[in-house]
Amino acid sequence: MDESTLEKLAGFICGNDEENPEYRSGSKITAFFQRAGLPQFVHDGSTRQWWVLERLKECNREQLAGVLKRLASPREYAGDREKTKSALLQLNNILYVEGFKIKLVETEPKFEKITVDFSNVGENEYELQPLSAPDFLALGLEYGVGEVLKNRWEESQRCVDAGAFLSATIVMGSMLEGLLLGVFQRNPAFVNRCPSAPMDHKTGKVKNFANWKLAEMIDVAHHVGWLDLDVKKFSHSLREFRNLIHPYEQMATRMNPDADTCGISWLVVQAAVNDLAKQLKNG
Repeated sequence: MDESTLEKLAGFICGNDEENPEYRSGSKITAFFQRAGLPQFVHDGSTRQWWVLERLKECNREQLAGVLKRLASPREYAGDREKTKSALLQLNNILYVEGFKIKLVETEPKFEKITVDFSNVGENEYELQPLSAPDFLALGLEYGVGEVLKNRWEESQRCVDAGAFLSATIVMGSMLEGLLLGVFQRNPAFVNRCPSAPMDHKTGKVKNFANWKLAEMIDVAHHVGWLDLDVKKFSHSLREFRNLIHPYEQMATRMNPDADTCGISWLVVQAAVNDLAKQLKNG
């Protein structure tokens, strides 16, 4: 496999991203490799992701296949259907460029060849045109919130015009977070009753909204029917770009937003506004 693919696999095994189904500490990484049939790989306390990458480079074809199968196995996630589904989706996104995917036959992961097609990439290039801000005020948010979101939309446009695509995408991610928080604060009782609302393990109660992660907001908004499934998925992608506000996150993921990224991010925010406006109006 290409080294860039192995780098993504290493990050997935470590589970550093909030969307990953399983976070693995150094000891858990060692246990994972044991379950994958590689007991000789014992984490030495160094940086996890780079250590895992070096171990993957040492694997032969058969050993690497064992690692991939274990990552896709329901047994790795104690039979949790949602975690297994998430793992399989993320793995296949990573493996697409290598020309194969993993599918489950009952509980057993199987490899399947696929046709990789990038023939349309680069076609129909266009200049990123300014988009008017969504009608944030129509959501009936707390006084002043809609105006702040509108200002951030305009600021992200100025960043795009200046070619500051990383800054633009981070601001768009902040808009999504502010938007969801504003809607949650308008409907606290309804949101707090959601089964997937994050709990404070010390008090046994739902966390205060200020302590929710963006990933939790997105998942709950989908759970209560405010965001469609496709908007939820793309919102998580925007969340990943928002996390690039941390320099080490960008260094680890090697993600570099460009004009196309900004165009997609705009559509995500607008789709989220449309979904929320529709649901709140009907509610």
